[in-house]
Amino acid sequence: MRPLPFLFLAGSLLTSAAHAQRAEKTDQLVLTKIRDEGMDRSRVMETAFYLTDVSGPRLANSPGLQRANEWTKNQLASWGLVNANVEPWGTFGRGWDIEKSYVAMTAPYYHAMIGAPKAWTPSTNGAVKKAVVVVKAATEADLDKYKGQLRDKIVLTEVGTPPKPGFEPDARRYTAEELKKMTEVPAAAAATAPDADRLAARRAQLALRAKMADFYLSEGAAAVLSTRGGSDGTFFTSNGAPYAPDAKPVLPEMEMAPEDQLRLIRLAEASIPVEIELETRTRFQTQDLKGYNVVAEIPGTDRKLKNEVVMLGAHLDSWHAATGATDNAAGCAVMMEAVRILKAAGVQPRRTIRIALWGEEEQGLHGSKNYVKNHFADPATMQLRPEHARLAAYFNLDNGAGKIRGIYAQGNAAAAPIFSEWLKPLADLGATTVTLRNTGGTDHLSFDAVGLPGFQFIQDPLDYGTRTHHTNMDTYERLPADDLKQASVVVATFVYQAAMRDEMLPRKPQPTAGKAQ
Repeated sequence: MRPLPFLFLAGSLLTSAAHAQRAEKTDQLVLTKIRDEGMDRSRVMETAFYLTDVSGPRLANSPGLQRANEWTKNQLASWGLVNANVEPWGTFGRGWDIEKSYVAMTAPYYHAMIGAPKAWTPSTNGAVKKAVVVVKAATEADLDKYKGQLRDKIVLTEVGTPPKPGFEPDARRYTAEELKKMTEVPAAAAATAPDADRLAARRAQLALRAKMADFYLSEGAAAVLSTRGGSDGTFFTSNGAPYAPDAKPVLPEMEMAPEDQLRLIRLAEASIPVEIELETRTRFQTQDLKGYNVVAEIPGTDRKLKNEVVMLGAHLDSWHAATGATDNAAGCAVMMEAVRILKAAGVQPRRTIRIALWGEEEQGLHGSKNYVKNHFADPATMQLRPEHARLAAYFNLDNGAGKIRGIYAQGNAAAAPIFSEWLKPLADLGATTVTLRNTGGTDHLSFDAVGLPGFQFIQDPLDYGTRTHHTNMDTYERLPADDLKQASVVVATFVYQAAMRDEMLPRKPQPTAGKAQ
């Protein structure tokens, strides 16, 4: 999932003298073993291959996610982890899968087009060949002029922002100046008001889209072609219908590359007859409505500390137009590689290390939220379970395939100097930065919401925001091996340090009941 805009907390990296001066114990021999295993004998790309090309798209509760769940459980067990399990977290809803997808313009000439069915939309009634109608509506009232015009037609929706020539590279890395700026925490909260405005605009947009979908269905349209933007053949994917078993019906809908959609619109608006041939065959899975997470452990060895747990995780589900490589097979491959490294290096952690690969993240962090609710606390009531007191830390990876440049301390000023010490042996790998800034949109928020120390790593953006995030281009080819090797070593080092230190990581004040995530 893409990170939300930064929120800032008042605070400083300057903490009490006791925290700032307390030296972190480091076993350099073990850290060297971790680096050697991760850099010289890495299996991270092999794991990424099985998560992407072999498992395929991993939409929530789909056959692809089920394949990935079973494979990861078995792979973790084969590396020597214990208690490997595909653990249900509760009810999610219907699974969904694509069996066939085809769209082309057949008049005024033939041209195959780029697109995929919108998630949780139904099949067409076989292959359909229909004329098109362009619908432009900024308000619900604007739909009135299309009454009686859509029956047995394919609806073309507007393209919000047409692609333009780009003069900046798709991929980039953080500069030293950008990383330094991250460490400068401004005064609190001035930036939160625009977020509220954007949220309100987004809700209004979604409400209008729902009204439009109802209108197309009631008017008897055959199907819908839409786009959420993109360029150069890239298009973004989204939910086309609720996944609840009792969801109301919607039309078949294809999300398309904007260049193809714009050509159709230009032809139609020039009064040149346009015909589309379209077939989608989609399948709903309704027998098992549960959601699942994959968990496995390296047991702790210290008599006093082995019941405490250090967790690491990433979400295993993806969108469906590609194979979810950077979002988030990359994070899962790195976290799996981190525990493989620790096992191969012969680490004997004092605390138990538990990896979790979350399901159903893309629809609202469901896997991690419900895991936290089932194991640690319900944020609505803040009724704490016994395990809440025993979680030392949770580390997350979910911002693409870029190498790790540091970590977001998530406003935890007491943890920041500890992280700075842990990063010192990793500086030559480019991981140097600790920021008190919050970052959002990933599974660490589920832990933070109940007062547990949950953290997301800072990653180089690469082309995550421009080309791969939730798009049809999110494939194995977008995974740079050297970046994933580096990230695996950084994560393994952090997890090892957290599992070995005398004390658990410090916590922020416990939130009040009902705090929003």
